[in-house]
Amino acid sequence: MRLPRSLQARLGLSLGVLLTVLWIAAASVTALILRGEMDEVFDSALQETAQRLLPLAVLDIVDREEDGVTQRLGAIRAHDEFFTYIVRDAEGRVLLQSHAAELAVFPAYDGPGFRQTATHRLYNDDALQGTIRITVAEPLAYRASVAREIQMGLGLPLLVVVPLALLAIALTVRASLAPLRRFRARLEARNARDLSPVPGGDLPSELAPVAVTLNRLLDRLKATFDAERSFAANAAHELRTPLAGAIAQAQRLQSETREPAAGERAASIEATLKRLTRLSERLMQLARAEGGQLRLDQLADMRAVARVVVGDIAQTLSPGRIALTLPETPVMSDLDPDAFGIVCRNLVDNALRHGADGSPVEVTLTPDGHLIVSNEGPVVPPEILDRLTTRFERASASADGSGLGLAIVAAIADRVGSPLVLNSPRPGSRSGFEARLTLPTHGTTSKAGSSRPDSSI
Repeated sequence: MRLPRSLQARLGLSLGVLLTVLWIAAASVTALILRGEMDEVFDSALQETAQRLLPLAVLDIVDREEDGVTQRLGAIRAHDEFFTYIVRDAEGRVLLQSHAAELAVFPAYDGPGFRQTATHRLYNDDALQGTIRITVAEPLAYRASVAREIQMGLGLPLLVVVPLALLAIALTVRASLAPLRRFRARLEARNARDLSPVPGGDLPSELAPVAVTLNRLLDRLKATFDAERSFAANAAHELRTPLAGAIAQAQRLQSETREPAAGERAASIEATLKRLTRLSERLMQLARAEGGQLRLDQLADMRAVARVVVGDIAQTLSPGRIALTLPETPVMSDLDPDAFGIVCRNLVDNALRHGADGSPVEVTLTPDGHLIVSNEGPVVPPEILDRLTTRFERASASADGSGLGLAIVAAIADRVGSPLVLNSPRPGSRSGFEARLTLPTHGTTSKAGSSRPDSSI
């Protein structure tokens, strides 16, 4: 038999089976003991009956005028006769017998004491120096029926007691394992990024070391991840100043040299350094997304953040390259405005970098907190679309960029509980790409109205 995997079911089943077996064994032993005691009581009654009847039979036989005559006692009224008896003389002649006595049941007299045949229990006794002998018989079937009644009396209550006991065991085991279920619920309620200790003070002493070991493991993992994020952020921050200086030197070299080949090399160096600068910025943003506090205690209007970020990006682009649509009513959210700015900047930069040249990038913030960034372009295959939120993953090998933009947005979305949804083609179109993120909102300060184009930049 294979035990269930559930600890609660395993304990309940094991204890229930063990208790049932013990009760059955105890009832069986009790029945055997009672059967022995019952036999002693019946034997005593059998002997007592013979010893009470024998003096009466002697008086009756001695007072007779004729010897050797068999007398059968008549029944006063109908009744169950469990004891039958006969009285014989020394020659074996029956002098007296009970009304229901069957002579075939009684064997030849062989001295005082108990005897037993296949069907009866007998007791012999005599008087007047063995000249008058009495034998009392009791059917073994009667004793067997009494034994069965006793066993039924012991067994029938078990049919009620055992189910009630099993129910009590199940309830007790369930109540005893309640702290373990609460501990499991706390673990299941956490996301993959929550590495804080799990409260386990109410666990039984047998399971408390498990919680302690788990919390120590979480502490080590948190320390490892914090060190990794800190290293990435510090390294990216420390690279900003030397990279800015190197870019300035490359630009100066371009302005001072008159050789075309040297100017091209300086321009290539400048472009490479700028890509490295953008990569360091992305690394800092990723460390911020994975380690910083993303939700605040107060609400802020996300429209202003979107307007500032898109306006900053649009300064280096041709007019109309970005179409920003904002609602008339505030979009209030407890998301950190800096984190929202990182999300908005990365989504817009990704759309500009990978979208079709010259086609506008549409940025929409809806009244209920949906940020939608879409662009025209070729359809991204589903197998690539599923991998775009992976670090350093690009739509194609020749695509420009660090491969961290969507990974940063996905990390922020995961931590605030709003998954990033990517669609290609765009809904209602046969081409293009759309990224959609739902902000954690707590309602608006006024009744939600329809969205309107804020500007085309």
